[in-house]
Amino acid sequence: MNTAQHKIGSGFGATSTAVDVLHGIDLSGKLAIVTGGYSGLGLETTRALTGAGARVVVPARRPDVAREAVAGIDGVEVDELDLGDLESVRGFAERFLASGRTIDIVINNAGIMACPETRVGPGWEAQFATNHLGHYALVNRLWPAVEPGGARVVSVSSGGHHLSGIRWDDLHWTHGYDKWEAYGQAKTANVLFAVHLDRLGRESGVRAFSLHPGGILTPLQRHLAKEEMVERGWIDENGDLVHPDAFKTPEQGAATQVWAATSPQLAGMGGVYCEDCDIAEPASADGERGGVKAWATDPEQAARLWDLSAELTGVNAFASRA
Repeated sequence: MNTAQHKIGSGFGATSTAVDVLHGIDLSGKLAIVTGGYSGLGLETTRALTGAGARVVVPARRPDVAREAVAGIDGVEVDELDLGDLESVRGFAERFLASGRTIDIVINNAGIMACPETRVGPGWEAQFATNHLGHYALVNRLWPAVEPGGARVVSVSSGGHHLSGIRWDDLHWTHGYDKWEAYGQAKTANVLFAVHLDRLGRESGVRAFSLHPGGILTPLQRHLAKEEMVERGWIDENGDLVHPDAFKTPEQGAATQVWAATSPQLAGMGGVYCEDCDIAEPASADGERGGVKAWATDPEQAARLWDLSAELTGVNAFASRA
């Protein structure tokens, strides 16, 4: 089967930083929305984009915390958004649309990982609802402001998508719950979202990408006990990294999403999953880490997930074409 999932030789790699990939790129006059752009990779993404001249809107579940985090960074504004609450998503989108501004970049960066079984909205599993459905609804509601002829939408997934495809027979884990497989399903959904959005948006020149930022210890691990991270071999009993080279710094971790959002090397491309500041190869059949699983780039599953997401959220900016 033909696939666009092949490296293009970007010249960047796992140790490249967000500032590195923006070298020589002027984002003056551009507006970016970065969900969760006040913590971890999101904060580094905000810093890098504003450093290149962009204005960044940071939707935040904790706006007071966000304002404190981005204080001193020029070109940033904060507004309230809870991705697990569709009314909050609607409110943020309506406020932004009322401003009359257009959007050049959307980076769906916010997310939760391996949380205890939690229900939001009408009983939806929280990781799928927050990481996927909230971002799905956000982009569709903001679509009238997305600039045709060059805007990009970037969906931050994870190598964790290897853990599970979409569980079509029990999407919300009504029969048993596994926090890691639930995370994997949500991250697969992030990739599929970009696949189908790119198909729908390319006619107007809007392209979509997904990515694995790499392994980075950030507040994303807030739901993991120290003992679990020790057991996984990430840290030792003192809280120090066991294999420092196995983890990226936040500046390196933010690089791939910034590259996907801005790089001229991706002109005319879209719908692909990236890692280490390049397009990823298909995952190998021998179980080695890296690459993208076929279940995450299947256009039929992407279209099915889009239709299901539209049904669940009641939002679809492409209702006549999806």
